[in-house]
Amino acid sequence: MTQLTVYLAGQIHDNWRDDISHKVAQLNLPITFVGPQTNHDRSDDIGEAILGEQPNSYYRDNAASNINNLRTQVLMNKADVVIALFGEKYKQWNTAMDASAAVTMNKPLIIVRPKDLIHPLKELSNKANVTVETVDQAVEILKYIYE
Repeated sequence: MTQLTVYLAGQIHDNWRDDISHKVAQLNLPITFVGPQTNHDRSDDIGEAILGEQPNSYYRDNAASNINNLRTQVLMNKADVVIALFGEKYKQWNTAMDASAAVTMNKPLIIVRPKDLIHPLKELSNKANVTVETVDQAVEILKYIYE
């Protein structure tokens, strides 16, 4: 079986990535997962950690964003598939940005979103290869690739 790399885009405040990884491991699928920096403090602090103290919060955020965007671009370029999870609890700006980047890069894209986000995500869902409502459905799609 061919090894796939899957970029997991989406909020970093719960364990949905671990859930997908565990389910894929149970299926013995040859998949490697990559994604954004899930340590929120590390993500926010990386600009100053590398470039030094910034004069104010605007420049601090800008420095971190530049480095985080570079990281995302490198890892997404290596990905064979992108899964973008839109949850209900947090604002999903980074998820929308990553899903849009996947579309622009012509990466196969699976969007996971709840029913109440059908309307706000209709255009993005239209650009994705597949839109589902659950992580389990996304895992089933990955499994189907290997059938």
